[in-house]
Amino acid sequence: MGTQLYERLGYRYACFEELNSTNPELVQGVHRAYITAGADLIETNTFGCNRFLLGIHGLERDVDRLARRGVRLAREAQESMGAVVFVAGAVGPLSSRALGVPAGEMRAAFREEIEALLAGGVDLFVLETFGSLEELLTALEVCRECSNLPVIASMTYAEDGHTLAGEAPPAVAHRLQEAGADVVGINCGFGPQPTFSILEQIRYPGGPSLSAMPNAGLPTRVEGRLVYTTTPDYFADYARRLTAIGVHVIGGCCGTTPAHIAAMRRALVGTNTETSLLVPVTTPAVTVPPRSQPPPAVAAETHGEFATELATGGFPISVEMRPSRGANPAKLLHAAEQLKEAGLKLVDVTDSAMARVRMNPFVTAHLIQSQVGLEVSTHLTTRDRNLMALQADLLAMHALGLRIVLALTGDPPNTNSWAPATGVFDLDSIGLIRLIERLNEGEDAAGTSIGTPTNFLVGCTLNPMAEDLDLELGRFQRKLEAGADFVVTQAIYDPDLFVRVMDRIGPLPIPLLLELMPLQSYKNAEFVHNELAGVTLPGDVLDRMRAAGSDGATVGMEIARETFHALRHCIQGVYIVPSFDRYEGAAELARQIRQCVTEPDT
Repeated sequence: MGTQLYERLGYRYACFEELNSTNPELVQGVHRAYITAGADLIETNTFGCNRFLLGIHGLERDVDRLARRGVRLAREAQESMGAVVFVAGAVGPLSSRALGVPAGEMRAAFREEIEALLAGGVDLFVLETFGSLEELLTALEVCRECSNLPVIASMTYAEDGHTLAGEAPPAVAHRLQEAGADVVGINCGFGPQPTFSILEQIRYPGGPSLSAMPNAGLPTRVEGRLVYTTTPDYFADYARRLTAIGVHVIGGCCGTTPAHIAAMRRALVGTNTETSLLVPVTTPAVTVPPRSQPPPAVAAETHGEFATELATGGFPISVEMRPSRGANPAKLLHAAEQLKEAGLKLVDVTDSAMARVRMNPFVTAHLIQSQVGLEVSTHLTTRDRNLMALQADLLAMHALGLRIVLALTGDPPNTNSWAPATGVFDLDSIGLIRLIERLNEGEDAAGTSIGTPTNFLVGCTLNPMAEDLDLELGRFQRKLEAGADFVVTQAIYDPDLFVRVMDRIGPLPIPLLLELMPLQSYKNAEFVHNELAGVTLPGDVLDRMRAAGSDGATVGMEIARETFHALRHCIQGVYIVPSFDRYEGAAELARQIRQCVTEPDT
């Protein structure tokens, strides 16, 4: 990242982490280049994002802002390309010796950066280019205190193959493994050959998983600028050699360009990177059925498994999925495949939630339903569409085989956005439910016949934690009167409050699905409690998440399971919202709930 930014800035140095704010397009351009080259993992532009190195530029108070921004840029690049790649939070050394950082301040500095990366939503951490084992152990210990995400711990070595303090590579690897590193590696310092030699030393039975990220050789100065001359083909050759000795994570450090990554990818996969990692950006067109097939109206008479489960007293479980930020749905379709393999039969696709632009929800839903084979419930908001567009979209959804709609008013557009949008709101969610019922009766909003009636199942929402509960319950009653077929709650963390509200409502005439959103960390809990509209966490939940430390995700799952068990008697399904799009956790929670429903004694 650093040498790529250096080159793209015209071979001049800057505070690269500040570019996350001042020149985000430049940083994202680097991310996109490596994703296109075939990388499975990209690192955030946060290598020096600590109070001491930022302090050189007067930015010591901006650690949290720049770190979160770095995660967001990497994530947006990944999502815009629809790539199935991991986003790693990059953490470099504090340069403690050079800057005279007191040992007592190291831990606080690492925690500040690591917590910000965690709150931003990284998938793992890469602690890299550490010359001091003790400093790396401190950073690793903080990672383990803050989360249970995977950690790659990578040292750089001197020319004699030892650390600056004289430690031998096997001893370093052993200590890092004991301290909890998931992967132990080498990066920077020199090129592939010396890296290979050191890794051979730390390859021993029962040893850690290994990573190798060498420089593109040693740099030379050409016309006042640093240039790395090791070729991509040379890197490709060493990628094969590193794989042969059991190295699990292979990449590059200073001077390693996208061309180097592409060459290694080809060498290891044996195929072109554009087809081995990324689904082509072009999306298959909808196939028009031949005239000999039954007309769509025949298929329109049937409902799917979700409706059948609701009608027969079953217990449907759905997982929320957010459409892609860009035009490539590969990552989302891959996640949908994983959910299907985990036993899920139903997923739910959001409609530019929190007023942030994403791919059209019913096009996304059609891709999932037709290519993966999952049944899909689709959000539809009145924020973005006038009355004409709502009717047109609903008719198109029906033609594509989508039968389940969650009717929403939608979050208001963000007026502070650099590209502000205007909310439409011809209807609210109540009016949308009425409109769908009119279409189900065979008429549009003007009372004109549409021919064959639609056959939608329409859902509504209920927020038992609403600030103005009287207003919320009044609107909920109107949703029922408008014709809602099922209801989904807001995320629930207080079962007692939920029961009191449901007692006030009385018996429901339609099935109710409980929303569960497992918390990931105390930082995540703070955000949900203070910044996510319509959700409030009780004090005991906040206390448990604070005390959980690095086990935040585990405790968050426990809270979700406890909430389900406490409310199992008054719900007829569950709607799971995965934090940071971590669908594997949602799939595991769904599996546990399904087991409880089918085997009540478990």
